Amino acid sequence: MSRIVFVNGEYLPEAEAKISIFDRGFLMADGVYEVTSVLDGKLIDFAGHTKRLQRSLDELEMRAYCDMDELLAIHRELVDLNEINEGLVYLQVTRGAPNDRDFVFPDPETTPPTMVLFTQNIPNLADSAASKKGNKIISIEDLRWHRRDIKTVQLLYPSMGKMIAKKAGADDAWLVEDGMVTEGTSNNAYIVKGNKIITRQLSNDILHGITRAAVLRFAREAQMVVEERSFSMDEAKEADEAFTTSASAFVMPVIEVDGVMLGDGTPGPIAKRLREIYLEESRKTAI
Repeated sequence: MSRIVFVNGEYLPEAEAKISIFDRGFLMADGVYEVTSVLDGKLIDFAGHTKRLQRSLDELEMRAYCDMDELLAIHRELVDLNEINEGLVYLQVTRGAPNDRDFVFPDPETTPPTMVLFTQNIPNLADSAASKKGNKIISIEDLRWHRRDIKTVQLLYPSMGKMIAKKAGADDAWLVEDGMVTEGTSNNAYIVKGNKIITRQLSNDILHGITRAAVLRFAREAQMVVEERSFSMDEAKEADEAFTTSASAFVMPVIEVDGVMLGDGTPGPIAKRLREIYLEESRKTAI
């Protein structure tokens, strides 16, 4: 079956989907995005993703394509049309397609935003092999702009970071600035020391992860100790365990950082327990 996608009000087979060559998402990376997981055919933490989407749009003075009720209906329709039981819904909103290329923002009254959505079918998303094995992480310098709290489509450097990790025989990279870990290429980063969960505090330096917020809430409800502060790679090498969080990988254990094995080289107990709690609680509130 051909995948059905959404482009500016139309549900189309993916081969028929088109946008203008003048779209600012293509020319300027002038756009924002969200990725919502689907489990059991339902959307995980949709309200959190739409709230962050609106914040990203507001920070860039960009119009929304539609209201959030309509956006929910579009997500559900795509999940149904593509028969997604476990997978992802990707959403992207750009400033639209003016008549020509220009650095100056187009008039929003005459240039409506562009919105596209598509699904990705990922069987066993919640029971992935990677989560049982754990990830190996390397560190690289954080060379991104300083508004990482806005979820923009400017993903070239994170993509380069993943390729650097792959070439080094690792699974992913953590980004380091002024000696401290900011976050992963597409996830928030955590270490565990003495049963204390440590992760960088919220600021413009990191993405305000929707999964991050949920996992920290669940951790505190489970009487786990959480400390929100910066940590270095040297501290990470001495940690008992580590993990990352993201909408597409949930809680992903980390078993090695910069060649140093953590613990016994297998996913740690806190990471494994948080993954179990997150999946269980998220399924209860999925819509």
